[in-house]
Amino acid sequence: MQLLSLNVGRPLAVPHTDPAVGVTGIDKRPVAGPVRVTAPGPKGVGASGLAGDTVCDLRHHGGDDQAVYAVAREDLDDWERELGRPLVNGVFGENLTTRGLDVSGARIGERWRVGSELVLEVTSGRIPCRTFQEHLGERGWVKRFTRKAAPGAYLRVIEPGEIRAGDPIEVVHRPEHEVTVAVEFRAMTTERELLPRLLAAGPALHPEASAAAEKYVARQGGQVSAEHAGGAAGDSPGTAGAGRV
Repeated sequence: MQLLSLNVGRPLAVPHTDPAVGVTGIDKRPVAGPVRVTAPGPKGVGASGLAGDTVCDLRHHGGDDQAVYAVAREDLDDWERELGRPLVNGVFGENLTTRGLDVSGARIGERWRVGSELVLEVTSGRIPCRTFQEHLGERGWVKRFTRKAAPGAYLRVIEPGEIRAGDPIEVVHRPEHEVTVAVEFRAMTTERELLPRLLAAGPALHPEASAAAEKYVARQGGQVSAEHAGGAAGDSPGTAGAGRV
């Protein structure tokens, strides 16, 4: 498992963004590094966890629970075949393009060591928005991306450190539950009945997903079936079915 590409973005003026800011940092480009990665601070105040990377809309992007965004090169290759066009590393706005790691199949709370210092923790999947669609230039992209349910992962910084392209990635902790990034994404988008299952991930879960799950359970009168609480039969980690971008 390897950090294939380390990507950062600069402010780019565009005609379409979800908020009326008119600029976006989604256009990430590979850099050689090293790049320092630290916890940026709470959402709404903190931006990207990567030094030199830009987050333009602090209402929806950045912050400690979305400090770093990772996408598997294997998923980009799959999209290349489906779209019939090349997709360079960083094109999804990801900071880390990985190789040999099932990013969307990672469990919430899973921890990765990148290089010799940095430790990251998986919090959630990336929910697409219009800015992402306009950046890709693919009509109907938000719906298409959502259907695929291979969103890549947001991560928080547990131990800061410097990283560079080519660094090894090691999974140093994998929780016992089976709440994967893909399951969390489906629950937050097209399969709301999966929301109670997310609570098994505990405090590692992105606070917004946790709040959504708790609200859903409350609406059901606190009655959660064993199937939804512990994982539906037949679902395995990585099953795939305007927000945190």
